[in-house]
Amino acid sequence: MLSRVHQIRTVCADGHAFDVGRQLGLAGYEAVREILMPTATWREITSGGYKDTVTRLARKTRERFPAIWAEIEGLAAGLDLPVESVFAWNCRGDLLSAASEGCTTVVMPGDPTVIAHNEDGMPNLKGYCFMADVKVTSGSDFVAFCYPGSLPGHTFGITSTGLYQTVNNLRLRTKVLDTPRMVLGRAVLASPTLESAVDLLRLENWSGGFHFTLGRMFEQGPLSIEFGAGLCHVETIGSAFTHANHALNLVKGKNEQIITNSSWRRQKRSEKLVKQDTLNAREILLDKCEGKLSILRDDATDPDGENTLATAVIQVFGDKIKWNVYDTAGIEPVHTGTIKASGR
Repeated sequence: MLSRVHQIRTVCADGHAFDVGRQLGLAGYEAVREILMPTATWREITSGGYKDTVTRLARKTRERFPAIWAEIEGLAAGLDLPVESVFAWNCRGDLLSAASEGCTTVVMPGDPTVIAHNEDGMPNLKGYCFMADVKVTSGSDFVAFCYPGSLPGHTFGITSTGLYQTVNNLRLRTKVLDTPRMVLGRAVLASPTLESAVDLLRLENWSGGFHFTLGRMFEQGPLSIEFGAGLCHVETIGSAFTHANHALNLVKGKNEQIITNSSWRRQKRSEKLVKQDTLNAREILLDKCEGKLSILRDDATDPDGENTLATAVIQVFGDKIKWNVYDTAGIEPVHTGTIKASGR
């Protein structure tokens, strides 16, 4: 019987791509079966109605990102589910413009630069997500927040090469799909340099929409990157900045994306708070002044069906990154870590 974990646990995974995926699949086995599979969204995504699109996306993933495909195969093995269903689930944000998983990010450049992120998702998953501490045979090691049944790389993470990433959902109305956005997020975690990660997103962006706050110690930044629907917008964050899961620069037309009331209000409220310059980044993410549309989301009747599952605070110094992960509004972090530079 599935039991809720009071604090966000750590799952260690190592080895080749398939082995890593299998271990992450085993970690999410019960939650996927008891929480996700009974949902209407899981049934819609895996029922076969998107079969042609999913088949095309799978073929592209196998050809362009074979290691990530092997990780997906391992994920399916650990979950004891068909790889077609698991892959389709990892395409949910591409197939459904109104997919959940909202999130708010606050960036305060300085010494150190602070990137704080509320990870918002299905309320029923609170207590079942985990921090993955991954050591791969080939590629960059990393720590990342993971949802059961999903690839790392679409929440927040830090790599052994000093790359840091936070991710916000964009509800773009995308008709042409070539590569799943979660595959691109995972590929960014595997990128050896910031330049290679940005080049990837400039080249591969016929996908659902994401916003990345992305940077690397030693590098100028961080960067704000919105991509999807065949577009990519990159700019350096030079002053206090917030993003609340709708595109600010990528698209302009009202018919090109869905902006929920929650997303709109969180954006406006967070922009107001950073301009006041009286609160630190995490204090802004704990703000509840907008009720059901507040930045910190803990209302059982949230209009988007999302709650804050974790908060990350990443501090970027010249030669190291320090990070804390909080269980929603907890006073003390439940995970901490430091990555020191080993060279440029």
